[in-house]
Amino acid sequence: MSIAAPLAAVLIGAYLVAVLERWSVHGRFSLSAPAISALALLGRESITTRKADALFFEAGPVLLLVAGLLAVAVIPLAPGLIVTDLASGALFLNAALAYVLVALIMAGWGPDGAYGMIGGWRFLGQFLGYAMLIVMPITAVAMRAESLMTTQIVQSQAQLWNIVYQPLGFVLFIIAAVALAFVPPLDLPVAGGDLAGGVEAEYTGARLAILRLARMVIILALAGATATFYLGGWLGPVLPPWAWSALKTLIVAAAMLSAGRFIPRIREARFLELCWKLGIPLSLANIFLVGVLVLVVPL
Repeated sequence: MSIAAPLAAVLIGAYLVAVLERWSVHGRFSLSAPAISALALLGRESITTRKADALFFEAGPVLLLVAGLLAVAVIPLAPGLIVTDLASGALFLNAALAYVLVALIMAGWGPDGAYGMIGGWRFLGQFLGYAMLIVMPITAVAMRAESLMTTQIVQSQAQLWNIVYQPLGFVLFIIAAVALAFVPPLDLPVAGGDLAGGVEAEYTGARLAILRLARMVIILALAGATATFYLGGWLGPVLPPWAWSALKTLIVAAAMLSAGRFIPRIREARFLELCWKLGIPLSLANIFLVGVLVLVVPL
């Protein structure tokens, strides 16, 4: 199929996510504000630090954007409206988003600045915490669907959405998604209060615009994955399938961007401790419970 429609959906979705983020931060809803901010960034000079690692400095933001676009490619908007319906789609999504870590470390290391470097290594600490929390709930979702195809996962929820069938997995996946998208309270890589922007600190102009666009695409991909894995994807009455996918994705994105701002920021060491000591055992318990349900109550 042509990728024009999915690509347009990604661009519109990323823009709406930027609108929602501005609303969650400033409390004002403005459809034009992200466009004005983007034009302002594109009009500014892109400054390079004196001792920058040119390869990492230039490639970091681009790789972050590519990781987000690859993840979006396996998320279905409607039956037949997907870039590529891979047999291992759920696994591919996780593999694509693994490059978020690589991109942020490159973006932190490349400018040769202390704030950016600390931000990149902070994200490594978050990655060690959420890595299993995002894989293991996907395992339970695939168990019920008996497939890793994202379209098949949606169809498996025709009778009962996974948020009801496996609520524990949903909670764990959302926590991992918040950490991967580095939004509050797990925004340590860009913490404005103590790192002055972190991995974004040394970027200006078009490079910063690409970095921020990439972050919006990643939030969109994770919100879309949550809607696909746990909220029935395109399933719903009255509205067309693509509308249900879009609505659920934007609701999840709004929740991810706003809820965490009421929770104190969590240090990466504390987050890692909670994930390993509590998150992984709960993930294993979720897999066990879903396995029992699949055998006893095969909905």
